[in-house]
Amino acid sequence: MAYRIFGSENSPYSVKVRSYFRYKGIPHEWIPRTGEAMKDLHDGKDEEQEFNRFAKLQIVPLVVSPDGKAMQDSTPIIEAFEAQFPEPFIHPPGPLLKFLSELLEEFGDEWGNKWMFHLRWAREVDQDVVSLRLARELMPGLPEEQVRGMAASIKGRMTGRGFAVGSNERTALIIESDLCTFLVLLERHLAARPFLFGGRPSLGDLGLGPQLYETLIDPTGGELMRPYPLTSAWCRRMADFAAEPAVPAAGGSAFETWAALAPTLEPLLCSAGVFLRWSVANARAIESGATEMEVELDGKIWWQTVGGPQKYHAKSLRELQRKYQAIASDAPLADILARTGCLQFLHEPPAAKL
Repeated sequence: MAYRIFGSENSPYSVKVRSYFRYKGIPHEWIPRTGEAMKDLHDGKDEEQEFNRFAKLQIVPLVVSPDGKAMQDSTPIIEAFEAQFPEPFIHPPGPLLKFLSELLEEFGDEWGNKWMFHLRWAREVDQDVVSLRLARELMPGLPEEQVRGMAASIKGRMTGRGFAVGSNERTALIIESDLCTFLVLLERHLAARPFLFGGRPSLGDLGLGPQLYETLIDPTGGELMRPYPLTSAWCRRMADFAAEPAVPAAGGSAFETWAALAPTLEPLLCSAGVFLRWSVANARAIESGATEMEVELDGKIWWQTVGGPQKYHAKSLRELQRKYQAIASDAPLADILARTGCLQFLHEPPAAKL
C-alpha cells in the first residue's frame, strides 16, 4: 500500500514533500489537488471528499497513510518519516552541520517563500501566467473558457495577498535585492558541489530548493535566475528526483566537512541572520498584539502588517530556538552562528535589541 500525497505542482511545500518521498524511495501516489469541480473526473474516485475528510486546513500538502492517518505541514511530515525511513539520510553528520541544515530549511520555508510569493504576485505578467497555470492544474480537460474564468478569479484573489509574506511597496525592493544578492552567493557555493552540504541532498536543500524552483518557473523570477545556471539546475534536481539520480556521480555520495564548506556556505548563513532578525521582530509583534511591525534589515526599514499568517512564523521560530538550545554547548557551532549574525536570535528571549 502506498502513501497518498495531495499536492500542487505550484506549491513549494508540496514539491518539497514529494521530493523527499522520491529521494527516500517511499511508495506513494501523487494526487494533484484539483478541487470540487473535478471530483467526478478522477477515475471514479471522489478525491476531493477524501481530502476534506483528512485535512484540518484547506492547504497542501496533505499526506495520508495506508492506515488512514493524515499529516499536514511539510517539516513535521519529514521529521516523522525520518524515524521510519532513516536511509538514505538527509541530515549531515554531527550536531553542527545538522543544525545548520535545519537553519537553512527554516530560512527557505519562511524567507525564501517571501521571494517566491512576492515575485509571483507583484507584477501583472506573473499574475497572468501563474493564475492561468493554476487554473489549468485545477481544471484539467475542461473548456478553455471555463479555465480562463477560473484564472481571473484566482488572479483577483491572490494579487491582494502580499500581506501574507510582507510584500508591499515599502518592502518590494528589499525582497528583490535580497534575492539577487543570495543568488550570487548560492551560485558560487554550488560551483564545487551538487547540493548545499556536498554530494547528497540535505534537509536544507529540501527547504530552499523548492522555493527557488517555483521562483524559477515564473516569468520575472525566471529572468532573475537566468544568469545562475548551477542554481537553476540544482532547483530542478530538488523538484524532480525521478528525473535525476538521487546522488549525482559528480560530487560523490558523502556530506562534506565544515572546513570544506565554510568559504562559500558561511556567506549564505549571513542571509539567514538577516532572516532571523526579521523573525524575532515578527514574534515580538505577535506576542504584543501589534497590528504592524517595523525592523531594520541591513540598513533598510522593513514594514509590514501583522496578522494570522505571521503566527506560524513565530511558532516555527520557537521550534528552531528549541533545537538550538538542545545543542547550545557546541562551541564551534556557536562561533559560526555568532559570525553570521544568527546566534543572538536563537536564544529566547533574544539577547540583543533589534
